[in-house]
Amino acid sequence: MVHLNCMQRKIIYLINPISGTRGKASLHQIVSDVTSKQKIPFQVFPTVASGDYRFIRQKIKEESVTDIVICGGDGTINQVVQELKDEKVNFGIIPMGSGNGLAFAAKIPKSPVKALDIIFKGRAGFIDAFSVNGQFACMLCGLGFDAQVAHDFSKQKTRGLLTYTTQAIKNYFIADPYPFSIVAGETVISTNAFFISIANSNQFGNQFTIAPGASLSDGMLDIVVVPQMNKAVLALAILQQINSGKPTDKSSKSSGNKIFYFQADQLRIKNPERAPMHIDGEPKETLTSLDIRVIPRCFKLLQPSA
Repeated sequence: MVHLNCMQRKIIYLINPISGTRGKASLHQIVSDVTSKQKIPFQVFPTVASGDYRFIRQKIKEESVTDIVICGGDGTINQVVQELKDEKVNFGIIPMGSGNGLAFAAKIPKSPVKALDIIFKGRAGFIDAFSVNGQFACMLCGLGFDAQVAHDFSKQKTRGLLTYTTQAIKNYFIADPYPFSIVAGETVISTNAFFISIANSNQFGNQFTIAPGASLSDGMLDIVVVPQMNKAVLALAILQQINSGKPTDKSSKSSGNKIFYFQADQLRIKNPERAPMHIDGEPKETLTSLDIRVIPRCFKLLQPSA
């Protein structure tokens, strides 16, 4: 972790104008007021839907920008970081999305003022990311039930926790399991499962922890497999996973009503019935075969000092 010197910094804020449920006009004012008081040079730009951040690359090089602060949700963070992660900058987050999984995993509060305090007084430390058939992922990839929720959620006119919860409940009652084959080292698991989560962070978002043991910087991915089981006990099994799930040895295969939770730095998943997929909460094209690999120490994230 690196201590930060405010006097040597230059910040670019990227504000997603459509993320989450909160207005962005007040955020622009808060960012301007608070950063000006710190006497740190800064600029504010909207995020780019196309993901083309060449103009930011140019500013980093020509103006010695040190920090890129992303004001948005997990999908926005994914898009910005994958384009700029090779630049020697720190990334900060002001959580403005619907789930904010990466921010909450890093203990970054939702309050813009408190998040800005971490931008100015926190520490920059490397965290991991991972790739899914070459596609960049900051925190989470899901197959099955949770991905279907993400697909349905993306089509709604309103965002937020209530909308997400409504879609989750609707899909819970109609969800069917999918066949999967997972290869991690010498371990091969074939099972019908409601969903599989491959996590670098510990949660889906909204403080909903699916992989309680996950670390952003341990060089490992946490894989959670929720096998086919009676839905009368499925909710309880997921609740137990949220509250006290611990990674087990890969040889301890899931059975019955037990969720399977293990760690690996790479794995392959066969998805023959094309279960829906999401990456960092954003719907992605369904794939029948996934090659997943951790990217250790991928980028520097501004995090709380303690």
